Order: sequence, then structure tokens, then C-alpha cells
Amino acid sequence: MKQKTDRSFDDIAAKFSRNIYGSTKGRLRQLVLLRDLAQLDLLQQPCQILDVGAGQGQLALTLAAQGHSVHLTDISAEMLHIAQQQAEEHGLNNVSLQQIGLSELAATHQQQYSLVLCHAMLEWLAQPELAIAQLRRLVAPGGILSLMFYNKEAKRFGNILFGNFDYVAADFQVKKKVSLNPQHPLVPQDVQHWCEQAGFSLLSKTGVRCFHDYLRDRSQQQSHFEQLLALELQYNRTEPYASLGRYQHLLLKAD
Repeated sequence: MKQKTDRSFDDIAAKFSRNIYGSTKGRLRQLVLLRDLAQLDLLQQPCQILDVGAGQGQLALTLAAQGHSVHLTDISAEMLHIAQQQAEEHGLNNVSLQQIGLSELAATHQQQYSLVLCHAMLEWLAQPELAIAQLRRLVAPGGILSLMFYNKEAKRFGNILFGNFDYVAADFQVKKKVSLNPQHPLVPQDVQHWCEQAGFSLLSKTGVRCFHDYLRDRSQQQSHFEQLLALELQYNRTEPYASLGRYQHLLLKAD
């Protein structure tokens, strides 16, 4: 069996920017996360934020523009270079960057943060269950972890709807992998269990892209984006829709 490895996006940083950040799914994801985070009391005044697996840092840079100090980390030098360029273009001097993986960061970094972001990273790790305990070391007591991960159950649901029965039967294992398709989609119950074991308590759960990815007419993702966004924001914290989100966003408090 081929050994699992963590994924770096050095080789496809430009493609990532175009296909994720520049798409309706990226815009919707950003707006949902910002809505969720805006409800945190700790962000009502400037605070220090750590973004683990920050990539090109769109969300972190938005928070920096609101007056928060942000430290971006990633294993991809190219992704961080793009983030640095964006920070400089917007005149943000409250942004620092570090090329480092989570395991090394948790083992060597002395500072703890009142808010730690880890978005769309777990599903690219070889051992995602270990990452939760490592993240816990970086969150100050009483602090918040904002965790978003790729939902395996939603992937199953969507592929059944689209008739990809053989793909589902093979548990999504294919010989030729799509470069931006997460390697290890995660079962939400597993992730919540890991969080509880690490010393986090759940504050809220949001589905991200509960409807967007299931539209029969994909052109409506653009033509009806504002209506779609309004519906996502209206329903994505209530069941059954929250559990249908392609991603799950958990806000967790460190005990």
C-alpha cells in the first residue's frame, strides 16, 4: 500500500487560485466563514490570529484588514509568496508568514492564540487525527479553533445524486486523482470525536456549500449567486442542511 503523505500546492498554486479562490464556490466559502467568525466576541476588538495551512491567505488577509494581527503558516512556499504579495499590495503591515508544517509548528512554537484558523487542510494530511491534538497546543485556554474540513458523507451524497455509483462503491478510490480533489475526505463524527478527545467543546456547526454543489444547472452558481448565497446563509446552520454541506465548519472552544 502506498504510504500517505501531506499535500503541498507548490506545483499548482496558480491553478488553485483560479479554480478555488476565483470561483463561486470559493466566494461562497469565504462569505460563510466570515459570517460565522463575525459572531465571535473575541473579534470585536483586535486580537492575534494564527492561520495554519493558510495557503494564499484570503480569509486571514481579510481579518488583517479589519485590524487583527495574523500569522500565516503553510508548507508551500509558493502559496505563501502569493499571500505576501497580496498583503503588500493592500498595505497590510500586521501580517507575518512562516513556511512550516503543523507538526513542527506545534512542537516548536511557544505562543498560543485566542483564535486559530485551520480551513480545508485536514483532508490533505496523511494523519488528520493527530493534527487536532497538535492544533490544541496552539490555542490558548478558552480560545477558539475555527476548523473546516471536507465532508465525506456529503461527497457520497453528491456522487450518488450524479449517478457515480461505481466511484461510490470504490469508496472514491481512483487510479488517476484530480489534483484539487481532497485526498482524504473525512467523516464528521470522526472529526468531532477527535476534537473532544483533544479537549475541545463544540460551539457551532455550519455546512459550507449545502446547495451550491448540488444544482442541476451549474450555470446558476454564477447567474443566481446572490440568491444562492442568501439561501446558504439562511439554512446552513440548521439540519438537515448543515450536514449536507460539502465542507463542515466547526467553531470549537479549548477547555
